[in-house]
Amino acid sequence: MKGTVVQFRRGNRTLTEKHFTLNFDCKNRAEAMKLIGKEVVWTSTGKEPKKISGKISSAHGNKGLVRAIFERGLPGQALTTEIEMKENSGGKK
Repeated sequence: MKGTVVQFRRGNRTLTEKHFTLNFDCKNRAEAMKLIGKEVVWTSTGKEPKKISGKISSAHGNKGLVRAIFERGLPGQALTTEIEMKENSGGKK
């Protein structure tokens, strides 16, 4: 399943580098809750592609967005790029 990186998790004065908001085309919060616990991978573009993996931690809002925590922060160029969910990763049952 593919989605997009929407934004860093942030407040008025703070920015959390390892937390991101992702969009996987879920229609509402209930569908997004089913994705909790699944693993996601972002692959950079370039000569030597790097993979950074993370895990979906919770739903974000009522429109189907999810929050993910990555092992290390994604670069700023990751915004609005594609992200992939691992097929055999765990999830909420």
